Amino acid sequence: MENKQKVLELKSVSAYYKEGGQKRCILDSVSLTLYEGEIVGLLGPSGSGKSTLCRCVLGLLKEYEGEVIHYTSLPQMIFQDPYASLNPRKRIQWILEEPLKVHQSLPSSERVERVDEVLIKVGLTPDIKFRYPRELSGGQRQRVSIALAVITGTHFILADEPLSALDVTIQAQILTLLQELVQEEGFCLLLVSHDLDVVHMVSDRILEIRDSKVVELKDIIQASKGHRI
Repeated sequence: MENKQKVLELKSVSAYYKEGGQKRCILDSVSLTLYEGEIVGLLGPSGSGKSTLCRCVLGLLKEYEGEVIHYTSLPQMIFQDPYASLNPRKRIQWILEEPLKVHQSLPSSERVERVDEVLIKVGLTPDIKFRYPRELSGGQRQRVSIALAVITGTHFILADEPLSALDVTIQAQILTLLQELVQEEGFCLLLVSHDLDVVHMVSDRILEIRDSKVVELKDIIQASKGHRI
């Protein structure tokens, strides 16, 4: 990874919850580094600490020990439920243009051009921008969510269980799309899931939260080389 740009580094991060008056460790001295151009799977069952680690990464957890270093901006998000994450009162064009207004101050003509470009990139036709989220299928809504994450040219995307609300056929399509976008755009994708079969299909590295620590599952990646999509 010597030639890769770092996007995130955690140094000895520990986090605790109070449970029945007792202090319970949920993350124990976690250290990891993420780089541009890689897909990193993050595994763990419910309650393992995945959400806590994600909150640290997103800057939402204020009480922890150690360091969380962002070498680029905070990550863009792809959420589990694409319907809940998209404003139901706004058309897709407004939804996708908003971050361009806020973060890049692009003129109207360039925003429209960028919206069309990114819709095509995620496998949708530009005319879909005139619809509301409720008028789209689950797979289309998740593609719009992905478009929203990439539209500003981010270096880092955190995808939190992005396939769980989709059927199996659409899951494979979305996984392929994410892999292609990482290859084309060069951002880092942190793919959070409880499903090993999902993450091993596309991940360059797989991390697992186990007993409050993060371990790398190197054997799984080596065994699956050449067999992933």
